Amino acid sequence: MYISEVRNQAPKDPRGKLERMMYDTLEKLNIPYQQVDNDPAASMEECARIDEVIGTQIRKNVFLCNQKKTTFFLLVMPADKPFETSEFSKKLGVSRMSFAPSERCWSIWDDAGSASVAGLLMDEDDYVQVIIDKEVAEAEWFGCNPGINTSHLKFKTKDLCRNFCRRSIIGKDRRPVDPFCRPVTVREKKKQKFIQAYTVRE
Repeated sequence: MYISEVRNQAPKDPRGKLERMMYDTLEKLNIPYQQVDNDPAASMEECARIDEVIGTQIRKNVFLCNQKKTTFFLLVMPADKPFETSEFSKKLGVSRMSFAPSERCWSIWDDAGSASVAGLLMDEDDYVQVIIDKEVAEAEWFGCNPGINTSHLKFKTKDLCRNFCRRSIIGKDRRPVDPFCRPVTVREKKKQKFIQAYTVRE
């Protein structure tokens, strides 16, 4: 399996629209990152090789929606953590949660080839609510793809939560991005449309 050497800047060769937008946005937000190119990973062992080279686990992304397909969520979680729909639905207070159909995903994230936080760059109408697993939010490093699984990135998780997800469209504040996994008080529920946990702070 081919994996390139680690770079500290964007590749110079032509790339897809979303991938190039991801690099440009990280640079505009002054977020340092590392990047590798790789062959598509076809097994957990090959995914682990990418993790080893880039120096952090590439996180799993799950694209979900409510029963009416009017509310969408991108759940970011550890790659080796099982996902339980019922547990997640209960924490968010959204009944009948299910995996969002792929065609709906691509209608929101027009250029995306793989579910990733990079897709937020295409979500100009703020359809997608990002939910970050507590374990991911509390880790030092964050690993993801830039919208295509033949390239991967590593940068600080605090930059993801405090900067990228909140300003993934330059000049526009998004809804707060909060990790879940602790009980939410009634007071918080009244303030927020969806149940969230706590904001990552300094």
